[in-house]
Amino acid sequence: MRQRNWRVIITGLLLSALAAGFYFYMLSFAPRSTDPAELMRTVGSVSGTAIGISFVMIVFGLIGKKA
Repeated sequence: MRQRNWRVIITGLLLSALAAGFYFYMLSFAPRSTDPAELMRTVGSVSGTAIGISFVMIVFGLIGKKA
C-alpha cells in the first residue's frame, strides 16, 4: 500500500496560495505601471507556472511512496 506524502501536499498547497496572492498583489500595481498589459502578462505567466508546479507536487504527494 502507498502512503501519502503530506509534506509535499502541504507545500504544493502553500505554493499555490502564494502564487495566487502574488497575482492579486501585483494586480494593485498595474494601474501605476507604464505598461500594465505587459506587467500583468508577465505576472500571469509566473503565477501560472508556480500553480502548475504546485499542482504536480500535490498529485505526486497524493500518489505517495511505497510503504
